[in-house]
Amino acid sequence: MATTKKGAEPVNAGIRAVGNLTATQVETVLAAAITAPSLHNSQPWRFRCTPTAIELHADITRQIPVADPDHRELLLACGAALLNLRLAIRVLGIHPTVSLLPDPRQPNLLARVRPTGRGPTTPTDKALANAIARRRTNRRPFLPTSVEPSLAATLRSAARAEQAWLATVTPTQLPTLRALVAAAYDSQQRDPAFVAEWTRWTGRLDKANDGVPVYSSGPLPEQQDAWVLRDFSGGQARPRAQGKDFEPEPLIVVVGSFHDLPLAHLQAGQAMQRVLLTATDRGLSASFLSQVIEVPPARKQLRDLIGGGLWPQAVLRIGYGSPVAPTPRRAVQDVVEAGEPLSGRCP
Repeated sequence: MATTKKGAEPVNAGIRAVGNLTATQVETVLAAAITAPSLHNSQPWRFRCTPTAIELHADITRQIPVADPDHRELLLACGAALLNLRLAIRVLGIHPTVSLLPDPRQPNLLARVRPTGRGPTTPTDKALANAIARRRTNRRPFLPTSVEPSLAATLRSAARAEQAWLATVTPTQLPTLRALVAAAYDSQQRDPAFVAEWTRWTGRLDKANDGVPVYSSGPLPEQQDAWVLRDFSGGQARPRAQGKDFEPEPLIVVVGSFHDLPLAHLQAGQAMQRVLLTATDRGLSASFLSQVIEVPPARKQLRDLIGGGLWPQAVLRIGYGSPVAPTPRRAVQDVVEAGEPLSGRCP
C-alpha cells in the first residue's frame, strides 16, 4: 500500500478521489479488491482512477497462457476482485454503479465502477466485507465433519445473487468427478509446457509478492488420496503434514454460468467470490479443483455430469478447515495505472 502520513492523501499519482470517495478511501477499497483469488496467484488486474469511476482492466502481461489460453480464469479472478471492490465501497455507505464490459473499443476494460451515490449498508454487506481479509485458499485436509445442507443452500443463494448458479455434486456423481479430476491432472502433467509454466508460478519463497508460496502449498500428494490435489510446492522441501488424509466426503460444488461468453465469466467470478466469502463468514474453508476446468474435454464432461444446462466455471472443495496464512499480494500502487491503461487484448 502506498506510504502515507496520518491524515494525508495517498502519494501514488494514480490514486485519486473518485466520485464520492476520497483518495484515502479509494486506496482502502482497492486494497480489498486485490485480495481476490486468482490462478496461481497471478493477480491479473489493473485499476485506473478517473474523476467519476474506478476502472478494472485485465492485465494481460500476467496471463497464464498454457493453463488458461482463453482467459477464462483470468476473467474469473477479475470478477472476484470486482465483487470485493463493490462490497468495500458499499460498507462506506456509498452505492457503486457497475457497468460490465462498457466499451467494445477497449476489450481489456472489464468494468467501470462509479461510486457516485449514497446507499444503505446491509448486514450481509458488512458480513461479507468483514470476510474479505479472512478468506484463504485452504489446500490442507479438512475435518471429516459434513457441511450442513442448510449451509449448502446458503451458498447456492449467494451464487444466484450474482446471476450465476451453484450445483452441488451428489454422492453418486462424486466417483465420476474424481475420475475427471485425475484424468485432467494426468493430461496436464504430460504437457511439458504446462509443467514449465507451473514450475514458474509455484513453490515461491516468502519474499515473493505473487505466485503460490511453499507455505500455502498444502501436503504432498500421496497414493492413498481419493482426490488428486495438485502439488504447489515447486519441489521445495516442507514438513510432512500430521493427520494428512483428506476428508472422505467433501462438499464439492460447481459455480456455473448460463452462457459461456466473457460477460458470463465476469459474472461467475463475482458469484464465485460471493460464495467464498459466504463460506468464510460461516466458518468454512475452500480450495479449488481447477484442473477439471482447464482441460476442455474434462470441462465438457463435467458440464454433462451436472445436467448440461450450465457452463461450469469453477469447482470448489468446501469444508471445515484449520487456519492458514494468506498468500502474498502486490502493493496497491503496483496495480494502479497513473496514465492510460496497458495496451493489448483480452478476448
